[in-house]
Amino acid sequence: MEKNEETPLFWFETSNSVCSRHQFQPDGQLSVILVDDSRPLYQKVAGSFMNKFFPSGYPYSVNEGYLRYTQFRAVQHVTSAAMSVLSTQSLLIAAGLRPTPAQATAVSWILKDGMQHVGKIICSNWGARMDSEPKRWRLLADVLYDLGMGLEVLSPLCPHLFLEMAGLGNFAKGMAVVAARATRLPIYSSFAKEGNLSDLFAKGEAFSTLCNVVGIGIGIRLASTICASMQGKLVICPLLSAIHIYSVSEEMKATPINTLNPQRTAMIVTDFLKAGIVSSPADLRYKENLLFPVRLEDAGNVRVGKSLHEVIKPSKLVELKQVFPKEKFLLNRGGKCIDMVLKQDASGEDALRGWLVAAFAAQTESSSHELSASVLQDAYDKMNGVFPVFLKELQRKGWHTDRFLDGTGSRFAF
Repeated sequence: MEKNEETPLFWFETSNSVCSRHQFQPDGQLSVILVDDSRPLYQKVAGSFMNKFFPSGYPYSVNEGYLRYTQFRAVQHVTSAAMSVLSTQSLLIAAGLRPTPAQATAVSWILKDGMQHVGKIICSNWGARMDSEPKRWRLLADVLYDLGMGLEVLSPLCPHLFLEMAGLGNFAKGMAVVAARATRLPIYSSFAKEGNLSDLFAKGEAFSTLCNVVGIGIGIRLASTICASMQGKLVICPLLSAIHIYSVSEEMKATPINTLNPQRTAMIVTDFLKAGIVSSPADLRYKENLLFPVRLEDAGNVRVGKSLHEVIKPSKLVELKQVFPKEKFLLNRGGKCIDMVLKQDASGEDALRGWLVAAFAAQTESSSHELSASVLQDAYDKMNGVFPVFLKELQRKGWHTDRFLDGTGSRFAF
């Protein structure tokens, strides 16, 4: 008896006026064929744009705030690219040349050498601080970049200082490039909701490239018209820079960084002690101070980063180790703050435990210049009572508690 050939398994799916035929091939691969697309042209173009420049599964595959981040990122790259064309044109004029806008665009690739490399080397020494405060350093990177381009734009006003102006400008831009690249991955990681970091990174870089091309086109147009004179540049460039910095600031405010650092830990502990809630990364993103992170009194006013010998006298060390025999942190009052020193292998959970102890101790003995063993012991017992629930809620909200990024690298070991 002959065996009937198996009928290929296929089905049709219809969604938003789009009909597609899905079928499994003999090799097990799934093929999708578009059968009918009755959407208006503008919807087709928008859908194609979303597929090329947004992560697969958007908006469900990314964390809250990604759209706002992307909107301001577009403005940032367009304004930055336009300013780059104008600054390069000014540099060449200061050097005695009269380039066309197109020549200015081409030569801009050559002028990135020299002092820029020195700036890159110097800025690389602050990598740990960039891990701790990626949003602040990303904002600082764009301020430095605009400062560098500003020097280039002003160079025609003092052509006898051409080398100095161009060198300082490229030095600032070199530092900016390192800071921007170093903070890119932590920022992308904060949006990767489903482990889709590579997809997010690829689409984000493609979108940046598109915006840069648009910005270069606008820069060429401005260089040929309004900014053909120095007076025009002095009006347009500050305006572009202001829009650029504002856009970066809004990008960073929309970014929900989910790693623990001193500022975010202090805000988490403050909310927990005052309202009994655990804030999520999305809750804190607009509360972070991007320029000057401040210590919070309600969170114990903790200071992290000093070395062990700066914080604790040898006579006090034995007493503290008796209070915290198995912990990877030590606490001691230093003026108006409570200093916390972490052990070399301390994790984010250890830092959270220490921070809670400091906060409870500060509530009990706010007027004393020293933390007595009895106060610390009482605060330690309170911390142990609430910590399991506190930690579980933190992890549920998406915080990475496996590490603590203090940005200094000052730890102790026995």
